[in-house]
Amino acid sequence: MAATPIAVVTGASSGIGAATARTLAAEGFRVVLTARRKDRIEALAAELTEAGHQATAYALDVTDRAAVDEFATAFRSLAVLVNNAGGALGADPVATGDPADWRQMYETNVIGTLNVTQALLPALTASGDGTIVILSSTAALSSYEGGGGYVAAKHGEHVLAETLRLEIVGTPVRVIEVAPGMVRTEEFATTRFRGDTEKAAKVYAGVDAPLTAEDVADTIGWAVTRPSHVNIDLLVVRPRAQASNTKVHRTL
Repeated sequence: MAATPIAVVTGASSGIGAATARTLAAEGFRVVLTARRKDRIEALAAELTEAGHQATAYALDVTDRAAVDEFATAFRSLAVLVNNAGGALGADPVATGDPADWRQMYETNVIGTLNVTQALLPALTASGDGTIVILSSTAALSSYEGGGGYVAAKHGEHVLAETLRLEIVGTPVRVIEVAPGMVRTEEFATTRFRGDTEKAAKVYAGVDAPLTAEDVADTIGWAVTRPSHVNIDLLVVRPRAQASNTKVHRTL
């Protein structure tokens, strides 16, 4: 009897990460949930287990390389890695942006993705059919005012995915990049504006049906479950009301 394939999801404590864990569990993967907030991922693991799925929680800061390397020792073989941990801080122009915010975004979005990918690549290769998903953003593909630090970090993540795909071609590992546009989750915009819920709400004001975390998770689940020879290099997903990062239809 074949072993149940394992999928690791980073940043699984909320939003897209949690939704992706639920989707992959429903697709038959044993999901390993990682995030810094141990209570959140343990609650999600319990929810999935109660529903008859296989799930394990592991508290992890993807920017801590020693901790990531220790985590990776648990895997001899791995089917899927979803690099979802990331996020945005601030919306200041380049002229006045806080370098500390830029550094933190780069560390989480780029170095965190690099850490986990490097540590788990041997197990993904050993599986004979591994898949790496890098969750970037439409910010990885074009700029917008007030987004310099986040845009720079997501561009870095995009280039990481593109370069890795070139470097490991010929190995049994796919590299998939999913770049969502406007997604309304419970935390993303609120975190960006440091808890200012009024500012966060304005991001989505008047927008008819922004994407949900479940929409993006469904996209990831579809890409991961394509036949092994099919690689979805880059999948951009936006709500119908958004034509670009700077062109959004609002009914205001």
